[in-house]
Amino acid sequence: MAQITNLRIDPRNGFCSSNSTFYSKRKPFPLPSNRCLDITTFISSYPHHGKTAFIEAATGRHLSFSELWRGVDLVATCLSDLGIRKGHVVLIIAPNSIFFPMVCLSVMSLGAIITTSNPLNTPREIALQMADSKPALIFTTSQLVPKLAGSSLPIVLLDEQEIITTSEAKIVATMDQMMKKEPTGSRVRDRVHQDDPASLLYSSGTTGVSKGVISSHRNLMALMQSFSCMANADEVLQTHICTVPMFHIYGFGAFAIGKLTVGSTVVILSKFDTNEMLSAIEKYRATCLPLVPPILLGLVKGADQIRRKYDLSSLQSVLCGGAPLSKALINGFLEKFPTVNIRQGYALTETTGFGASMYSPEESRKYGTVGLLMARLEARIVDPATGSALQVNQTGELWLRGPSIMKGYLNNVEATASTLDSDGWLKTGDLCYIDGDGFLHVVDRLKEVIKYKGYQVPPAELEALLLSHPEISDAAVIPFPDEEVGQYPMAYVVRKTGSNVLETEVIDFVARQVAPYKKIRKLAFVTSIPKNPSGKILRRDLVKLATSKI
Repeated sequence: MAQITNLRIDPRNGFCSSNSTFYSKRKPFPLPSNRCLDITTFISSYPHHGKTAFIEAATGRHLSFSELWRGVDLVATCLSDLGIRKGHVVLIIAPNSIFFPMVCLSVMSLGAIITTSNPLNTPREIALQMADSKPALIFTTSQLVPKLAGSSLPIVLLDEQEIITTSEAKIVATMDQMMKKEPTGSRVRDRVHQDDPASLLYSSGTTGVSKGVISSHRNLMALMQSFSCMANADEVLQTHICTVPMFHIYGFGAFAIGKLTVGSTVVILSKFDTNEMLSAIEKYRATCLPLVPPILLGLVKGADQIRRKYDLSSLQSVLCGGAPLSKALINGFLEKFPTVNIRQGYALTETTGFGASMYSPEESRKYGTVGLLMARLEARIVDPATGSALQVNQTGELWLRGPSIMKGYLNNVEATASTLDSDGWLKTGDLCYIDGDGFLHVVDRLKEVIKYKGYQVPPAELEALLLSHPEISDAAVIPFPDEEVGQYPMAYVVRKTGSNVLETEVIDFVARQVAPYKKIRKLAFVTSIPKNPSGKILRRDLVKLATSKI
């Protein structure tokens, strides 16, 4: 931070008028000076008094911190024996479990790269991602093995099933076997540097189809330091319910690895179920609950019945991300649950889970915002039309710079260049402003991604599928607003001349080829798709058309 000490920065909001940059008001955290350091070793070195690291909500199975680190070492040794080396990509496609964090930490300790995939993805979607990331080995469950049909890659099963060798699956071990193996000292230890790739999570970015986001060990260290520095003195007493998927940056960064730095306990739900979540809060006396807006809405609507059935008195805070909350929803929640703080945050896969956050109850009362910029982060608000940097309370595209910004997109130089500039600024694609107190407000999205229950749905992917239908000549997909799920995909479709294809036929055609959250749930036939002179779909015009009929 030495380079900014001579700048005149407004202490109230962090804005520097001489370079039109906003600087975080948070106290900067240190980053390790040792260049040869991996994220797993870094996390394991944090001092704390935590005892239980992870609990599986459904079974009660748990891992202490000592059991976790012993398991990480054993799994890393087994992976080394299987030939996994620095730079290799290892895919995990599975629901949340106490083994998910162990696999990620083991892979990254070797200098290999962990990549994740949504277990709801179809075989086609998984195959496309594998073709891009080129994994050397896969961790999955026996139930998901059929989705990997045709793959000759070695597979490690996460559940306790007998190894069955078939022509379709090359199963080489189970996690249970790896955990029971005695240490041999045979592990190959490649030198890992902070700037080496550590994770490869997929994101829709600002436009287009899903892309692999390369985050380095240093990117993840910055995220870990932010968790450690914002922890309260009693953080080790906190128990978090992990309702969010660990294949996503929110679940991966915060709960698979992040809470390990402060000794907190994470109670893991294998999949989201409202009753299981509420039961887990009561059973494990959970204090913190991460949610996305549609789930929060469900809690508000069912509050009276929920409070009669479950004891939620231990709950202290709800952390909400994925999309901005409306003031009405915030007030509705606080009215029903007055003893629970509601805190919002903002982050991207491309910023390795970094962005803005609320640390204190005082900050959480700043309704309508997503918090203050996280430590060591710089921001600019840029006019999308002119490229000029804007000032306090002016709305433009949010640009971010700091130690958590991704290395780039895998195999996509063009997308990387359009998202990251030569000075290290990441263009988020979100329309925002920063107010006079330094709080970030998210106004709208420039980016075209649809947010369904917090999941990202890239319109371009669905449009490509629609155009592969033999009776469709053109198509556009837009986000349709919905109170329950946030947004869902709606399609505008142009039939080919002479075609009488039905709405249900088109919807079913897409549904057979995509994960459930990507399904098109509303469709209208039109004679043409509005486009600008360069051929870009005018989605905002279509959104106005769709919503004018609500």
